[in-house]
Amino acid sequence: MLRLLALLLLALPAHADDKAAPGPSTVALRAQADREVANDLVTATVTAEESGTDTAALSASVNRKMAAALAAVRAVPAVKSRSGGYQTMPVYKGGRIETWRVSQQLRLESTDFPAMAQLLGQLQRELLVQGLSIGLSPEARRTAEDALVAEAVAAFHARAEIARRALKVQGYRLRNLDIGTSGGVVRPLAQMARASSAAAPVELEAGVSLVTVTVSGTIELR
Repeated sequence: MLRLLALLLLALPAHADDKAAPGPSTVALRAQADREVANDLVTATVTAEESGTDTAALSASVNRKMAAALAAVRAVPAVKSRSGGYQTMPVYKGGRIETWRVSQQLRLESTDFPAMAQLLGQLQRELLVQGLSIGLSPEARRTAEDALVAEAVAAFHARAEIARRALKVQGYRLRNLDIGTSGGVVRPLAQMARASSAAAPVELEAGVSLVTVTVSGTIELR
């Protein structure tokens, strides 16, 4: 027992003097690149709507309006369309059904602004334009982001080089890197009412969207 205790006491100083080697220093950095891109996509929601007491007559009128709208859209190849919701809703007064409202939506989108403006002016003769927005098409957004990725990564490495020189080290190694994108949010325009006169083109101003690519990561200093 005494012999074992003596061996342990002799071993303690050696362990007490051991120091863990310092680990590598790391620095978290972030950089970004952005660009204004011309909007190239306009989307709209038009609605055929009728109110009254005869649901069959209301439905027939809505169907007629929508059929005429679809025929007008098919005549404009630059505009894509898809049918939206169809609703028959009661309108209450004093806790009882007074009338009914029947409606159907049609969603439109196009990269041809003049064609869309002309078509919407025509459709407003009988339909309501309830939603109108302008933004970037997926293709335009992807092209902008691809170009900005290289710029953002270059900005990240430039910032890493600044950190290396400021900390007076010989070099650095990239440990991890995350790339994120944002911007190009669709810009809604004011809701439009039913036109009461002959068709006239709708005023559409494309404008621009700001697309941003952000690069964040960690470097290990050497």
